[in-house]
Amino acid sequence: MTTALHNILVRRLHDRALAGCAQRHLRGRLLDIGCGTKPYRTLLAPLVSEHVGLDHAECTHGQEAIDLSGTAYEVPADDASFDSALCTAVLEHLEEPEAALRECHRVLKPGGAAVYSVPFIWHVHEEPRDFFRYSKYGLRYLFEKTGFEIVELEALSGFWVTFGQLLVYNAYRFHRGPLRWTGIVPLLGLAVQGGAYVLDRLDRTERWTWMYMVTARKRAA
Repeated sequence: MTTALHNILVRRLHDRALAGCAQRHLRGRLLDIGCGTKPYRTLLAPLVSEHVGLDHAECTHGQEAIDLSGTAYEVPADDASFDSALCTAVLEHLEEPEAALRECHRVLKPGGAAVYSVPFIWHVHEEPRDFFRYSKYGLRYLFEKTGFEIVELEALSGFWVTFGQLLVYNAYRFHRGPLRWTGIVPLLGLAVQGGAYVLDRLDRTERWTWMYMVTARKRAA
């Protein structure tokens, strides 16, 4: 499989943060909400006893990894039937995020943890199903309103990574025709991402993050 270079930095930052959250909080029978192809199955395998993928019948990523056919609003499972939950870059695509969080809360056992990654500053994608962006205050409000307590709420970048990555995405609009064969755009993209990473470490202003990683827990009965 060819490694995508245009967003390699944000993917690695996301996956590194997710790996840490998973190690600390994900256990037992896990529900992967909007699982797609289950890209984190290898990461999760040593941590959970069962990795149950949930996605809808029209999923554009295929059906091979789906164990439960349903939506974030209607999980075909009993109350308190999962020890933990994972939902990566899905909440922004849901028209009714509060309803989705309440459903996650329903199927989690008391004390169970849910890990979500949610964008803040990011371009429109997978349109027309792209509805919301979330500040840390909005996330805290939504999770607490739906019965969760926030355990961790981490900004994954500062200004430089966020806008460096958006610059690279914009540059790739020109990666076509004769220019595609020169390699200029991918090389420029890697240089921008590398520089953005260094600058972000020197000057990290989290109010400009592209994404948050949230770990929330269902309160024990």
